[in-house]
Amino acid sequence: MPASQIRQLALQLAAALTVLSLAWPYYGIRNEALPWPQTAFAIGGVAALFAALSRQPWWWRLIHAFFAPLAWSVSSLAIDPGWFLLLFFLLLLVYRGALTGQVPLYFSNSRTVAAIAKLTADVHELRFLDLGAGIGSILIPLARERPGAHFCGVENAPATWLIGRLRSAGLANCHWRWGDLWQTSLSGHNVVYAFLSPAPMAALWEKVQREMPPGSLFVSNSFAVPGVVATRVIEIDDARRLYCYQI
Repeated sequence: MPASQIRQLALQLAAALTVLSLAWPYYGIRNEALPWPQTAFAIGGVAALFAALSRQPWWWRLIHAFFAPLAWSVSSLAIDPGWFLLLFFLLLLVYRGALTGQVPLYFSNSRTVAAIAKLTADVHELRFLDLGAGIGSILIPLARERPGAHFCGVENAPATWLIGRLRSAGLANCHWRWGDLWQTSLSGHNVVYAFLSPAPMAALWEKVQREMPPGSLFVSNSFAVPGVVATRVIEIDDARRLYCYQI
């Protein structure tokens, strides 16, 4: 388990232990049953406080705040545990990146495709790599528009990889790969595109600097590299931005 996920689990456990260590003796002395709804909300509040004090990103603070109350609410429904196991496997098929690397599934739209097509129009012998390619919403339209260029997509969620593989099957210039972006070499590409999350951007930038050749271009959709000034920022009509970094 990655260190960041261990940290979040530790925060949630610390909040639960803090609340229960106070609530159980109090209600035990009063000979009263522990009021689980109020206890769950107290755990959520303490967990959110711990997340704020440890300067976790805002989305982790929300997750910590609502995890215990939602867990209690669901447990009160008496749903067969098998359904939760089935739901977990279904989510794993689509959102494996979110579970293993804090990279949720995002879909790029036609405006983004148009902006990237314009950005790379003058790139000679384009070799384009999409890290976390999803179902190919960027890669496939670009490959169709530029049959003389080479495109490669890397995806590690089984369901989205399969959809992208089927969609790209008829495109000779599009190579669809199952794999981990961290194990993928960037050296053979002159444009690398990523639409990930804030969490991996610092580490990804180190990989980009190590592996991408001079003169190549790294493009991040919506999430800037922390502490690095982009060479160019392209505004997309739907309020997204493309952060462009010339190597």
